[in-house]
This record gives sequence, C-alpha cells and structure tokens, in this order.
Amino acid sequence: MIRALMIALLIGTPAGAQDVARAGGALLRVLDKVSGRTADLELQVGDAVRHGRLEVRLGECRYPAGDPSSDAFAQLTIADLSQNVTLFSGWMIASSPALSALDDARYDVWVISCKS
Repeated sequence: MIRALMIALLIGTPAGAQDVARAGGALLRVLDKVSGRTADLELQVGDAVRHGRLEVRLGECRYPAGDPSSDAFAQLTIADLSQNVTLFSGWMIASSPALSALDDARYDVWVISCKS
C-alpha cells in the first residue's frame, strides 16, 4: 500500500516541475517585419495596448520563483483590429519564442520578461 502511494506520488509530480510566481506585468517586444523596427511594450496584467493594427492584451505573467530572471511565461491575446480577428490566444514562453508564436505576415511579438 505504501509502495503504491509512493509510486503514485512520483508519477504525479513531473521531474521538471518548479514553483512559479505571478508578476503584475510583462515586457514584450514587437518587430515590424516591413520597416525592420522593434518596439518594447510594457503591459500590466489585464491591460491592452495598440501597436499598429494589433491589440495586445496581457492576461497573466509567470516566472520561476527561485530565479525571476531566468524565464517568463505570458498569457496573451493578440487581435488584428483592422479585420476584427484574434490572431493569437495562449501562452508565450520567453526562452522558446518559436514554440508558441504569433503567425502574422507583418508582425512578430515575443515575451522578454515579467515585471513586478
């Protein structure tokens, strides 16, 4: 019985699991692929900012509690205001921007860090 409980606990806890903390905001970077210009956007949780035809909304930003500068995970919703369509809705990871990326012909958006 105890052995089964220990196995269940080990299987239920991923080896790479870590404690995360929530931040009050995030720093994002936008690349305009046509002009080649970049812009940094600083958002608070729940806020939205307009950049060109995009509206970027930050739902949440999390980071490893033991090492705040190591990575950032941001929940974003990015909409194209000219077509009234959502282009991206989900989590972006600062250390792996291509894993979950915005698919747009003109703009790239990625997470730089969480901000308190």
